[in-house]
Amino acid sequence: MQNYKAPQRDTLFVTNELLGFEEHYQRLGFEDATDDLVRAIYAEAAKFAENILAPINAVGDDEGCTFNDGEVTTPTGFKEAYRQYVEGGWPSMSHPVEFGGQGLPYSLSTSMAEWFSGANHSWAMYPGLSQGCMETLKAHGTPEQKKVYLEKLVEGSWTGTMCLTEPHCGSDLGMLKCKAEPAEDGTYKLTGTKIFISAGEHDMSDNIVHIVLARLPDAPAGTKGISLFIVPKYNVDADGNITDRNTVKCGSIEHKMGIKGSATCVMNFDAANAILIGEPNRGLNCMFVFMNMARIGTGVEGLSATEAAFQGALTYAQDRTQFRSMSGVKNPDGPADPIIVHPDVRRMLLTQKALREGNRALSIYCMQLVDVSQHAADAQEKQMAEAKLALLTPIVKAFLTETAQETTSYGMQVYGGHGYIKEWGMEQLARDTRICTMYEGTTGIQAIDLLARKIMGSNGELLKVFTGEIKEYCASIRDKQQFGHWSNAVESHVDEWLQMTQDIGLSAANNPEELGAAAVDYLMYAGYVTVGYFWLKMAVVAQQKLDEGTTEVDFYNAKLQTAKFYFDRMLTRTRSLVSAISSGSENLMQMDAEHFFQG
Repeated sequence: MQNYKAPQRDTLFVTNELLGFEEHYQRLGFEDATDDLVRAIYAEAAKFAENILAPINAVGDDEGCTFNDGEVTTPTGFKEAYRQYVEGGWPSMSHPVEFGGQGLPYSLSTSMAEWFSGANHSWAMYPGLSQGCMETLKAHGTPEQKKVYLEKLVEGSWTGTMCLTEPHCGSDLGMLKCKAEPAEDGTYKLTGTKIFISAGEHDMSDNIVHIVLARLPDAPAGTKGISLFIVPKYNVDADGNITDRNTVKCGSIEHKMGIKGSATCVMNFDAANAILIGEPNRGLNCMFVFMNMARIGTGVEGLSATEAAFQGALTYAQDRTQFRSMSGVKNPDGPADPIIVHPDVRRMLLTQKALREGNRALSIYCMQLVDVSQHAADAQEKQMAEAKLALLTPIVKAFLTETAQETTSYGMQVYGGHGYIKEWGMEQLARDTRICTMYEGTTGIQAIDLLARKIMGSNGELLKVFTGEIKEYCASIRDKQQFGHWSNAVESHVDEWLQMTQDIGLSAANNPEELGAAAVDYLMYAGYVTVGYFWLKMAVVAQQKLDEGTTEVDFYNAKLQTAKFYFDRMLTRTRSLVSAISSGSENLMQMDAEHFFQG
């Protein structure tokens, strides 16, 4: 979408007015992250997204990546854009000064990652994977590993990947077969094949650092026998200088429905030189740092697609004329009225707008929690942030990407037949975004993680931490009578959420299938309620600004009107979800597998 505009104003509303980021940064020790600096960085990021990335988005879709004997050439303009990205200092923004970073908060860089993805999803995946690679090395790497690998990754001259999936196992990592044999010098020789490796091979950086899961010879079976390794494309010496080519090679790239400018690779490791990260057989624990950041990043990709689809649909709806308004002519100088006057078009646009802004508030809130979990001095505050993140990460990943399927579909629908035509960019958005519900764990995997692992696994404690925050906020605004209806709706949903969780737990004690049967509907319920909480908070802030006599009357009135739409038409979707959850597992499990097809 070449006319993409970075949503600076709405992002600043969330960061500054809703979540108090200026004070948040100062309290965590980021004295340099003043409001003036943040706004200046945002302005430059917007220019990069709008002027550099957006114009090559369609090019990436048209050309795709080229594969030739293990080498991948990215689409026209991608390599040059990455060079400008590095020159601008974007890769180093949120990393420690000791490794060449700028020492700025995670939330600052990640909030702008939405804009880069919105402008060009395929391109944004190349540097995006490097961030998780760096976080894994920061958390679990030795001082020597950080010196050799982290500085180059922070600089951006090297990029990183995450290598989990194998041909015979997707999310069931306990089945992986990739093996690592000890070498005499304390390193390892890693052999096996990984598939679906985003940015596994390309021409944009000098080296690619693969973070790879594999088994040691004496490893126990299952997930308890997985270790984590660094495997560079090019071997390096102790000072980080490139020496010779490692025995890791791209076997092929996938031909995909979307994100065609992003190389999705089959990677073959043939006794490749590898270095262990962390303790043996604890690789999955180390990888969770990478995986959790990737899950938040994938949720942000869904948000970015919602934003881009909304922008395109809104512009078209304001310009395209078809039919007359049912309530009277709105465009007397033309043969028809703009389609934005029609209720059904407004239904689609307001759904996009409500999800665009509510999902942004949720995602940036999670970024704020990451800041706290990484930098808070108070151990209890840190623990609370980590507890909320554990609960919300699968919701962010799954809810933001599932709702992006709806919003990008509406992007096409508003255009009518033109939405199906390539030149408008809407069908590319829908194709590019479809993968987001699948990689980094499908919606079903995220739902099981939320319900079984996080909530039931903590005996409901993680849920109580976050719902306690919601209840506390609702209690704090009881004197604001104009918000009583919405506040009561949020509170009653929280009570229902807690009771429903207890009921599922009791049912699952007798039949474990109840967890799987309820999980996805449960996650979507959680998503609608959580976003409802943020819409309540945004409405309160908007009203405060209006009461103070703001000059941005239209902006804040639109917030209140969108909040009303959300509570009237979107939070009510929970009714069908509750009905489905309460129906139990029998309607799913009673049919024998061989009886599914009777035609």
